[in-house]
This record gives sequence, C-alpha cells and structure tokens, in this order.
Amino acid sequence: MKKMKMAKARNQNECDHPGGSRYYRAGRNASGIVLLVILVLLVVLAITGYTLTTRIAAQRHRNQYIIDYQAASCSCNSAIRYALAMLKDFNPKLIDRNDQLDFSDIFMLTEQEYEDLLDEWAAEQAEEFEEAVAETNPEDFADFNEFSDINDVNDPNFLSAFALDIDFNDPNTRRVPGPYGPTWPLVTEAIEFEIGLAKVKIEIEDENAKYPLSWMLMEDEELRSQLNAGLEIFCEWMDVNAPEIDDLKDDLTQIKGIKPFKLTFKPKKIRLKKGMIKSTPKTLTRTESRSRRGRGRRGRPVLTRTLSASDQLNKQSADIAKLLHSSLINTDVLARPTVVSEKRNESALKYVGMWGTSKVNINTAPRNVLEAAFVFGNREVEIADEIIARRREKPFRDINELKKELLRHSVSIDKCKDYIRTSSRFFTIRVTATKGVARTSAVIAITKSKGRIQKVGVISG
Repeated sequence: MKKMKMAKARNQNECDHPGGSRYYRAGRNASGIVLLVILVLLVVLAITGYTLTTRIAAQRHRNQYIIDYQAASCSCNSAIRYALAMLKDFNPKLIDRNDQLDFSDIFMLTEQEYEDLLDEWAAEQAEEFEEAVAETNPEDFADFNEFSDINDVNDPNFLSAFALDIDFNDPNTRRVPGPYGPTWPLVTEAIEFEIGLAKVKIEIEDENAKYPLSWMLMEDEELRSQLNAGLEIFCEWMDVNAPEIDDLKDDLTQIKGIKPFKLTFKPKKIRLKKGMIKSTPKTLTRTESRSRRGRGRRGRPVLTRTLSASDQLNKQSADIAKLLHSSLINTDVLARPTVVSEKRNESALKYVGMWGTSKVNINTAPRNVLEAAFVFGNREVEIADEIIARRREKPFRDINELKKELLRHSVSIDKCKDYIRTSSRFFTIRVTATKGVARTSAVIAITKSKGRIQKVGVISG
C-alpha cells in the first residue's frame, strides 16, 4: 500500500509540474514522426524496387528482341539465297480454269457475298462429284489411293484436282483459285519452313497482274487524259474518293519530275570511265560488247559498252521502285483495307504494281486492272468483260489471237498493245522471317525472259 501511494503521489507531482503534459505530448509526436519517416522510406524503397525491376525487365526484353531480330535477319538472308537458287527451275504455268470460280471480281465482294459464292460453288461441285461417282465402275475404286493422290498438285485427274480446292468437311479451306492455282496474285503456294529457330515464309507474286503505277510517270501529254482516266477507274473500283485520287496524282507528278517513265528503250553505248569495268553488274556482261574506239587523252584507249533495251528497262524499274517505295508518295490511302477477314485482306495497294512494270498480263489481271489497261482504247468495260469470259476456257496465246477472238474490238486493242501482254515476265519474291516478336522481311524483284532470270532490286524492311 505504501508503494502504491508513493507511485500515485509521484504521478500526481508529474502532472502538477508545469511542463509535464508538454513532455508527454512531445514524446508521442516524436514516435509518430519516426513512424511516418519509416513509412516514407518503405514507399520509396518499394517504388525504387519496382522501377528497377521494370527497367531490368525492359532491358532484358530489348536484349532478347535484338537477339531474335538478328536470328530472323540471318534466316531471312539465307532464305533469299535459297529463293534465288530455286529460280533456275521457276516456270509458272496457268491452270485449267474450266469449272473453276473466277478470281476477276473477288476484290469487290463483301465477306458475306464471298462466303455465299463459295457455298454455291461447293454445292454445284458436290453434285457433279456425286454424278461422276455414280457413273464410275465400282471396280475403279479398288485402290482409291492409286486413283487419286490429293497430295500431288500435279495429278491431273478429276478427283485430286477437285479435292485440292474443296474440302467438304472443312469450309475454311475452300478458296477461289487464282490463275496459277494459289490465291491471286500468288504464282506458287507459299513455302514455309524453319531455319534455325526462325520461321520463314516465301511468296512469289505476279507483278504483271497488277496496275502499273509507273504509267502515271510518263511524260507524253497526249496520253495524259487516258492515264488519268485509267487511274481514276482503278481507284474508284477500290473505294478511293476523288480528293484522295487528286492527292495521289500530285505525289506522282512530283516523282515524274525526278524520274520520268519510258515504255521502250533502244540499245545504246556508254563510255566506261575508270573503275566502271569492275563495278558494272555481272548480269550486264552477257549482253554487252566492248570495243576500242579512238584514243582518249594521252593516247589511252576508250572503252565503250553496249546496254541492251531490256537492261535499260530493268535499271529504270529499279530506280522507279525506289521512288515509289519512298516517302514521296503517300500510300496510306492505297493501303486502307476494304475487306478484312480470316481468309481475305483486300486493299488497293494489293493490286498496284510499285516496281516500274510497263505491261499488264491480260490472262492474270483482275477486272479493276484490266479496265485501267484498256482505257487507252476507250472500250475498257466491253473488252474486259469478253476477256474474262473467254480466258476461263483457255488463256490467250498472244495479242494477235486476242484481236482475232475479239474482232469487233481489234482497233481498240491495237491502241492498247503497248500496255498489255499475254504472259508475265516480272515477279516479286517476298521473304518473311519471324523469331519471337521480331520480324524481318525482304522483297526481291526479278524478270524472266527467254529462260534468263535477272534480279532487278531488293527492298528490305
């Protein structure tokens, strides 16, 4: 009891002391400040730790992307060499288009119209298939694998050709075959394989099946009205409006001032300066002739080299391609999608030739390109209609056959003969390599004429 009284008295004295409560509050405030400082330090440490973790993760991602990009780039370069080596056996051939859907007007179909077209065609083909089976002797089916190999794209018999294009059990595999078999403008089926850890895809496209944008770079003012009309017809088919067409014309006029486009060339001789012999591309040496003509300064011989018309045309194509793939032209309007789905990706840019091509292949070009090509004869709609109808039976061999088959349009066709052909000589090889999220690609333009393949140019991206 005595101790309790003494403690109570001491506490009472502390409370009665003038600064006692102040001392108590100060101690409590000091504890709160310490707690607050600790909390702030914890927050700072947490933020710092998060920032460091994020930066480390970002740096790792960048490092991994660099590694993946280098792997993809190396695989792309290897695939380019493989594709160029493969070209020695490259011989594209048109398929038989009897009983096939026509590719000419697919670009203008909505997705629902496209699906309805495939369903209707599949039903017709299924009916024909059942009739063919009913009329066939059952003994012929003793060994179905021998009767038809659906994995052999060269198998000419009915069943394999039919199975190649239609699979009743999988509607997603149905497609409209292009002039060479794969979807337009592919010349062959896309090749996909792996090089190292990167996935590679090689696609070959027919550039002569596209509308040559280089036509708008010609200087002949007498053709200006037809050139403008051809561009307008093509763009209207692809839902490009008038102001956008005018902007495109302005861009092309600017490019024409830098590098005008010519349809034809004549062989010419050039004087070789010091170092030009070694630096001249080897592909030119097959069509060159050197001669010593006179003497230059100090009695040195003058070397000349003859450039063929095809070599000059290829050089022009390379120069035009650089300009058309540059920032001088706004391709956003042309690249704007008109139809996007799992099966199709339509845009004006898909149908535009950006590589300085000069002629359109009437056997492989769709309607929008055909009409733009035959605008020089002023009967583009009628001529395009008849070409599309007749080439389904068999392709045209040459322009003379075209004039004979379309006799009433022969005068108009004559006016267009400098802009059309019946076979393709200009192709592009697109190589795409992916590794992780890294992706690299390259497009190689080539010409094939009389068995000779010549590389025009390469654009990497």
